[in-house]
Amino acid sequence: MATGLNGSSINLFNDKPSDDEITIPLAERVRPKKLDEFIGQDNLTGKNGIIRKFIESGNIPSIILWGPPGSGKTTLARIIAEGSSSDFIQISAVTSGVKDVKEVIDRATYNKKYKSKKTILFIDEIHRFNKAQQDVLLHSVENGTLTLIGATTENPSFEIISPLLSRCRLYRLEPLNYDELDKIYRRAIKKDKELKKLKINLIENAKELLLLHSGGDARILLNCIEQAVKTIKPDKNGIITIEKSTIENIFQKRSLLYDKKGDYHYDLISAFIKSVRGSDPDAALFWMVRMLEGGEDPKFIARRMIILASEDIGNADPYALTLATSTFTAIDYVGMPEAEIILSQTATYLASAPKSNSAIKSLKNVKEEIKNEPDSPVPLHLRNPTTKVHKSMNYGKNYKYPHQYKNHFIKQVYLPEKFKDKIFYEPSDSGREKIIKERLEKLWEKRRKK
Repeated sequence: MATGLNGSSINLFNDKPSDDEITIPLAERVRPKKLDEFIGQDNLTGKNGIIRKFIESGNIPSIILWGPPGSGKTTLARIIAEGSSSDFIQISAVTSGVKDVKEVIDRATYNKKYKSKKTILFIDEIHRFNKAQQDVLLHSVENGTLTLIGATTENPSFEIISPLLSRCRLYRLEPLNYDELDKIYRRAIKKDKELKKLKINLIENAKELLLLHSGGDARILLNCIEQAVKTIKPDKNGIITIEKSTIENIFQKRSLLYDKKGDYHYDLISAFIKSVRGSDPDAALFWMVRMLEGGEDPKFIARRMIILASEDIGNADPYALTLATSTFTAIDYVGMPEAEIILSQTATYLASAPKSNSAIKSLKNVKEEIKNEPDSPVPLHLRNPTTKVHKSMNYGKNYKYPHQYKNHFIKQVYLPEKFKDKIFYEPSDSGREKIIKERLEKLWEKRRKK
């Protein structure tokens, strides 16, 4: 039997109906209780799946489950816990802090020392924990005081600190496919105590639309079915017929919301980036707030600003990259909602800054040339004469050390012979890059003024 943080016993899959069971969402009511009921992720849960082997052996390592919403992360964690004799504690990184984690560690320490009992801590949305919060877990995970199961929709390489990630096994969960969603739908109709009372007729084209538009997310699928059943009145024979138009209406309403994993997610971030690139701070703020109000992870926005600071601003305002990078660190320290202020400052600064795409253009120029000439030799005077043999081969001969010359500059060839007159980096006339352009034209007058 698993237990909660306050010490009370918890049956994770209580079969006894409660007075308000009908108010529990369908997705929760039909949540699988055993591994054999679990649908999807066969590579992990199938006959030879590694998670199945963990459960059967009773030896559960610390695990990070990485996958999209509705792919089964929480369900797997509960199944693992229910199948073990461990003390299972579940918290959400959204609503919990260092104090809560320390309470769990104290309890796990007590369990280990006085009860010889293992403790499993499940942290939902673990990517929401900042570095300080994740640091608290390190020692207890390493010495086996507790077993950590973390669930995340975000890339752990970006969101989980390296020391913690190295102490956990990482498993990727995939979006559920069409057939798996169909099985989940059929199981819900057959197993749910409320739906079993109803006569449901899901028209075939409505079913196809439902399965396709669920986007691999079992929760979306089940919520849609539940909503359809609640909004349609039975006919005179007591049959609830769900037509394609009903499913379309439900998904149309959903599209007004912010779907972090759907096309709308990418439409909004695209609008934000284009607004910054277009030097419109008002539009940039508008789209950024739309994302934040919809529940977007502020780190996702910060990462995109780091990229565009180089891609769209670059040397026109080199400080843009520093500010964007500092923003990512700052929001990790302060968390939401104060992180919104930092994001607002950076978004408006980047949108208002002078623009240049010279960095990415230059990169493409070089890559194209290297693709055609991948083995251009390094000029002898640029090679490092580390041995006598190298010196005898004229490595480093005639190299001129710039700091020994006026203004710390001396003209010499730094490119392979074939490219010695090639211009890859072409500064714009925008912002600070105009100064850079003028300086380079003076230094390399012959090459840059043709």
